[in-house]
Amino acid sequence: MAKLTRRGFIGTTLAAGAVRAVPTVASKTGSRRILTLVYDKSLGMMRAVEKIVPLR
Repeated sequence: MAKLTRRGFIGTTLAAGAVRAVPTVASKTGSRRILTLVYDKSLGMMRAVEKIVPLR
């Protein structure tokens, strides 16, 4: 199991919460989701960041 620091634990918790909330918000509004992979130094690995962009 990976060793999590306090910052890593908070980041992981927020990401897990966002995964649950984002699909419901995106489906209710007319928007597009953009998925980007970024390197998170606090976690020491890549993670996915999902951005919601409203349609024009």
